[in-house]
Amino acid sequence: MPNAGITGWGKCLPPCTLSNADIATFLETSDEWITSRTGIRERRVAHASLGDMAHVAAMRALACAGLEGKDIELIVFGTTTHDDQCPNMASGLQQRIGADGCAAMDVNTACTSFLYGLSTATALIRSGVVRTALVVGGELISPYLDWNDRNVAVLFGDGAAAVVLQATEADEGLLLEKLGCYGESREILRIHGIGSAYVHQGRLLGRTEWQFEGQEIFKKAVNGMGLACEDVLRRAGKSADDVDLVIPHQANLRIIESVAKRAGVPMDRVHVNVQRYGNMSAATVPTALCEALEEGRVKPGGLLLMPGFGGGLTFCAHLVRWGGRTTPLGTTDVDLPAPTRTALEIVQRYRTARGAALT
Repeated sequence: MPNAGITGWGKCLPPCTLSNADIATFLETSDEWITSRTGIRERRVAHASLGDMAHVAAMRALACAGLEGKDIELIVFGTTTHDDQCPNMASGLQQRIGADGCAAMDVNTACTSFLYGLSTATALIRSGVVRTALVVGGELISPYLDWNDRNVAVLFGDGAAAVVLQATEADEGLLLEKLGCYGESREILRIHGIGSAYVHQGRLLGRTEWQFEGQEIFKKAVNGMGLACEDVLRRAGKSADDVDLVIPHQANLRIIESVAKRAGVPMDRVHVNVQRYGNMSAATVPTALCEALEEGRVKPGGLLLMPGFGGGLTFCAHLVRWGGRTTPLGTTDVDLPAPTRTALEIVQRYRTARGAALT
């Protein structure tokens, strides 16, 4: 049975940066208040669509692997914030990268969507259905945020990242995973205003209200990711000392620190970028992976532990053995168009549109 090695990786982060000081111009908050509670100092706000960001990330991942779109047999797109509910995001990406006729599916498990997608694509490679797959994690959250709700407005950002998986006989790729969900707690993290439950119900679709019980989410996140990490390490016969790098979901610095402590891994072996990007939901883990590679933190043959949690409340942990290559085989000129507005101007447009919808 073949393994599914990661041979390509690429990210796309929109250039418009929204700082804590920017948010303080329209909310009663401060850089100190946000940073002390979350570890977040800034986040990206997209001026382009989710499909645009995913296209750039995918082309960079393909170039990194030395492949073209026609080589891809499966696309798994992890997201909660689709450009369209139907057709799916994966089919649009198939068209844009020239992967004509390949299988294309979306996965929505909120912030764990990329990791669940990694499991899905790996399983299909192991079973022999496909030999080459593209897994994407991307979110365009900023249009859905209630920018007047301080509890959520400070937390999230936009972005996308992707990896290429290829069948291999080498001992690399996803070794073990633990997938789970606290379905009984799904109401503590819910976005009202998206989905068929709100169609023809007197509510404007997209005018969201966030149900976000931070303390309960914190407890469930730490417990779920902690249990999942313990599970995969035990089944693999590994200890915390064997883990070269932890690449966790980047939701909140305090959550990351608590999960690392529970797993017994010191913070100098944990990759953290939440301070720069905030919580990009499905995009956090693949973006952090790309950054860790760029910074030389992922070594050939290294053992990576990737825990995550998201709405649902889903949780997981993935144990990955890295292959022999940590540098791209090629690059691409594909990029986002230049923005015409600042991040703050984009957000102010969302706030104005939301205010108009409420009147």
